[in-house]
Amino acid sequence: MDEIKAHVVISGVVQGVGFRVSTYEKVREYGLSGYVKNRNDGKVEAVFRGSRENVERIIDWCNIGPPSARVKNVEVYYS
Repeated sequence: MDEIKAHVVISGVVQGVGFRVSTYEKVREYGLSGYVKNRNDGKVEAVFRGSRENVERIIDWCNIGPPSARVKNVEVYYS
């Protein structure tokens, strides 16, 4: 299994709406490692590491987020 790592920055209405907690639940559900944190600029930052398929799944999820979030943009950097 090829492992990849993605650094992701999500902007929009993504703080105070459960985005970080919901994303962390998806990290566990998809068997990934990494972290999710709120930034001072109102964005959410995450690093996901795991199978290509599951990293891509969580990035797709980040483009939508939990019901009360309003995602404007998702920047992804692979390493």
